[in-house]
Amino acid sequence: MSVEDPNYLDELVRLQVLQLRRSMANQAEAIIELGNAGFSNARIAELLGTTAATVRNARIRAKND
Repeated sequence: MSVEDPNYLDELVRLQVLQLRRSMANQAEAIIELGNAGFSNARIAELLGTTAATVRNARIRAKND
């Protein structure tokens, strides 16, 4: 895959998310980090293989803690 490939950036983001998930104790921590980085709930859900509702709930719980 080369830099000119339109999927290059998306693949790079997915690899970074995989690395993030491995470094986090749980999915909620990864959700918070990605949210802090500016990703939308829908994009976080797509990257982590979960639902936007799960992401939203994790972010709400984190705000309340």
